[in-house]
Amino acid sequence: MSQTKAGIRIEDLHLSFGDTKVLQGIDMVIEPGEFFAFLGPSGSGKSTLLRAIAGFGPTPRGRILIGDRDVAELPPWKRNVGMVFQSYALWPHMSVRKNVAFGLEERKVPKQEIEAKVESALETVGLLHLADRMPAQLSGGQQQRVALARTIAIEPQVLLLDEPLSNLDAALRVQMRRELLSLQRKLGLTTIFVTHDQEEANTTSDRMAVLDKGVIQQIGTPQELYDEPANSFVAGFLGTANILEGAMQEDRFVTKGGQRLKVANPVSGATRIVLRPQNIQLTGSQGDIPGTVSHREFLGSQIRYLVDTPDGQIIVDTLHSTGAPPYDTGSSVALTIDSHSAPLLTD
Repeated sequence: MSQTKAGIRIEDLHLSFGDTKVLQGIDMVIEPGEFFAFLGPSGSGKSTLLRAIAGFGPTPRGRILIGDRDVAELPPWKRNVGMVFQSYALWPHMSVRKNVAFGLEERKVPKQEIEAKVESALETVGLLHLADRMPAQLSGGQQQRVALARTIAIEPQVLLLDEPLSNLDAALRVQMRRELLSLQRKLGLTTIFVTHDQEEANTTSDRMAVLDKGVIQQIGTPQELYDEPANSFVAGFLGTANILEGAMQEDRFVTKGGQRLKVANPVSGATRIVLRPQNIQLTGSQGDIPGTVSHREFLGSQIRYLVDTPDGQIIVDTLHSTGAPPYDTGSSVALTIDSHSAPLLTD
């Protein structure tokens, strides 16, 4: 099964529902064969952007290029994209084989070719042995594979996944996201994955775009966005973050609570500093910020502390070591900041 890799370029895309602006000035480039994620909270515009690429919904202003072809005003069936929906959208009265063949039959593909493509697609997702079962006889993970097989059978240039794991239980979601990535690498398909789950985006995507209120906040690799967030929204949305307000004074960031924190890379005009819980050392002696333990949670491999400080409550995660006594609630402690892991923000 061979697909032609195609990159995607989106230029100055705007989309509204009535007077409500949903997408505002979207610009991005997705490379051929890339696994790209749209990440954001509910209402951020990520699913609307995916559907705009697929051709569903109102026609946006701007350009959507798949390869070198502007498809912004083309109907979905002329875009050569395949989409897997959150609900899988399988026909309940059709067998697995007939579900996978459906798109090919609609395209008037010759019968012999349909049979070959269906068999190849089902073999790719490991379901050839269940070809004659009905969807109701399958597990959630198997139904998702059928939806994927139906999509890749038409050999699209681009694969669009709209929160396809959200209906699965936690353990199966982990398994299926690995299988999704493995399948994408095998096919080499340019893939866009929409999710509100940071862990899913981090573990699958080559790069991702974080959206909020219809605007792209930042694009980059998961590690880049986590370590070097562009603003407070990205810092707070990707993982747990303590964001302290203050101002730069030479090579120190002075918090509103009066703590002087040394930073590795001073940024003129910085008004916030991001402290990740795992990059703070908790001791009972001297440190950068004094505090008192107000709450403790055992998380297995980690112990999470909530520490009251002059700058408010700060979350600290420490590795759990068997036999090492934890700090009790009410203990006076000191927080030492890893200056190389504390990005500064100017927003």
